[in-house]
Amino acid sequence: MRTIILFPMMLALLEASCNSGVVKEQPAGDSAKVTAVSCGGGASRAGRLAHGGKATMQVSNLGYAIPATADTAHWPPRPWPAGMVWIPGGSFIMGGVGSFSRKDEFPQHRVALDGFWMDQTELTNAAFAQFIQATHFVTVAEQKPQWEELKQQLPPGTPKPDDALLVAGAMVFTPTQHAVDLNDYSQWWRYVPGVNWRNPDGAGNQPGLEKHPVVQICWTDALAYAQWAGKALPTEAQWEYAARGGKEGREYGWDETVSMDEESDKANIWQGSFPYRNTQKDGYVLSAPVASYEANAYGLYDMMGNVWEWCNDWYRPDTYKTDLEKGTVHNPQGPAKSYDPDEPYAPKRVVRGGSFLCNAAYCASYRPSARMKTSPDSGENHTGFRCVLTDAAWRKLLEQHTQLAQR
Repeated sequence: MRTIILFPMMLALLEASCNSGVVKEQPAGDSAKVTAVSCGGGASRAGRLAHGGKATMQVSNLGYAIPATADTAHWPPRPWPAGMVWIPGGSFIMGGVGSFSRKDEFPQHRVALDGFWMDQTELTNAAFAQFIQATHFVTVAEQKPQWEELKQQLPPGTPKPDDALLVAGAMVFTPTQHAVDLNDYSQWWRYVPGVNWRNPDGAGNQPGLEKHPVVQICWTDALAYAQWAGKALPTEAQWEYAARGGKEGREYGWDETVSMDEESDKANIWQGSFPYRNTQKDGYVLSAPVASYEANAYGLYDMMGNVWEWCNDWYRPDTYKTDLEKGTVHNPQGPAKSYDPDEPYAPKRVVRGGSFLCNAAYCASYRPSARMKTSPDSGENHTGFRCVLTDAAWRKLLEQHTQLAQR
């Protein structure tokens, strides 16, 4: 497996006035089988290669600072982490709602969560660049794939691909010239050498994307950033709860009376006929700058559409069946192991929220309950992330900051 560079939490008072190998398993039964059409990049990176394709202070850790902003909504006021919003604790019914729901979104089950902080937007290219500058971290897409690692994700006996194919790169969406079979994602996804977060679409470094979500980030890259920032990747349950914005039982993240023609006013999704004709009604071919659309009731932007977002959980199609058997689940962390019946040797992590490629006639995954799976070492140009922070962790940072200030 890839090595993740870990940056341990280190607190410092910067300035008082100015201011961070999965075991193959069998499915639980027929109900665990996923028959959904996937609008993700499909096969794992290994599979693709094998087949040729305002702040008064800052609380900081090593090289990173989380600005603290005054809280004017509560008494007594206390600082809160800038760029994040508070998601109050509570319980909700987690799982599929509506006709677009897939088998792995069921059964519905009750989940209880403690409150937590969540990034208001998807992480931007500008923010990720600060991380890279401070740490010199090298993302997975910038590294040459190692066959000894990749073959662990493939059926035994899979022949090694030509060395010419084992080059640094990532998955890129390429529209087709005409209507195609939507069950064959290989017609619009390709592995492109030289593609990475700086060059997400294979067109070279593009200026003006600083406020766009960073993409071509695999799960291990996202985790490295989160640890450096003193945060974490959200669990699936945290993500869905936050995406619903306190509005339980809705199929979408907006009013149910919104027509399909009006959906492009609510989120950055694909307009037209996927995957060959995009009318660009929303003005965007690919990603949009973060916060281009209205926030949900919690103040979170782009929870639906724009780019998929990594969650911390391993993927299994039968996760919810197991959770239902436990009764109300408190702060679930997901399964201990991954299992994907489509690629049983390749571990998968969960991504949520849909992307600019989602279309009502295709995957329609711009729904709070929609789940998708992706290999943790696979970057794609429609996948990014945002982070969370427990209140206990934030209070601890503030306490340590206060202790340092009093010395």
